Formats: sequence, C-alpha cells, structure tokens
Amino acid sequence: MIRSVEEFNRSIKSVMIAEEEIKDRIAQAAKEIDSWYDGTPILLVSILKGAFVFMADICRAVTVPCEIGFMCAQSYYSGTESSGIVNITMDLDRDVTNYHVVIIEDIIDTGRTLNDVVKLLKARNPKSLRIVTLLDKPARRVVKLEPDVALFTIPDKFIIGYGLDYDEYFRNLPYIAEFNQEEL
Repeated sequence: MIRSVEEFNRSIKSVMIAEEEIKDRIAQAAKEIDSWYDGTPILLVSILKGAFVFMADICRAVTVPCEIGFMCAQSYYSGTESSGIVNITMDLDRDVTNYHVVIIEDIIDTGRTLNDVVKLLKARNPKSLRIVTLLDKPARRVVKLEPDVALFTIPDKFIIGYGLDYDEYFRNLPYIAEFNQEEL
C-alpha cells in the first residue's frame, strides 16, 4: 500500500514512453483499425482493468462505428510476476457471432491470459478477431501469440502507468514508466 505522495513518486524509476508518443501511436493504430473494416461496425473488447485507458483513447480515435465490451481476466494478483493461472472474472454480455471483434489489451507478457481469452472468443465464432496491444513484451512469451498491432515493444521490465498498475496504484499516470521495485 502506498502511504504518501513521496512514496508514490519514488516508485517511478523512469519514464519509458512519454504521453505524446502514446497519443501519436494511438492515432496510427486507429487508422490501421479503420483500414481493416472500411466503415463496417466493430466490437472493441477491453481486457480489464489495465486496458481501460487505452480502450477509451482507441475508441475515440477510430472512425468506424464501434461498440464496446469488457472482459476481466487476471494472472497478476498483488505481485510483479504472472501467477501462470488465468482466471476470467467477468465475461462479455453479448453474443459475438455478428461482430468483427478487436481485442484491446494493455500488455502481452507471457501471453497466457490473452491466449485464453482468444480461445474463448474464437469458440464463439465472431466474423473476425484481431488483437491490438499497447505494449508487447516478447522476451517473456511462453505461448505462441502475436498481436495484429503492438504500439510499442518493450524490454523485460515491470512497467506502470497509462492503465497499468502495481497493486492497483499508478493507473492514472499519463505515460508508461518503469516501476522501482527497490521501493517495495
């Protein structure tokens, strides 16, 4: 638990991706998504909690008609390492068979969580299924999974900000930063 603003600030080791860089790449990603569907409506599916900030910005940046949906899948609980156990704690509230589905993810790390979500959604027979992730950390991948679009590829560091957290803190940072694990 963070006890003060000073402790919060000491936990930010360094900024890795500035707010403006994120905005620029979101605009590019939105254009790519638009080009895939050429005006055809889509369903953006955010994987909570981490992707909610990214989802909001992508949703505002695309020009194709879109609906949104949310799923919650966890493999991190209160540490900095994936537990390896994926738990779907909230599922979509609709049938996806009539949708082009675009999964909006915050980070692909080991790939276990997203791999399970992809299998679940593919079994529901959407018209198409694509993955757009803010961050890709391929050095940690343990399953064969590649996003259709990764805004940034990052090294094997524990990061926070722009929706990503450590123990529920730091989601409100407008940039991506390395977490200072020495402050634990």
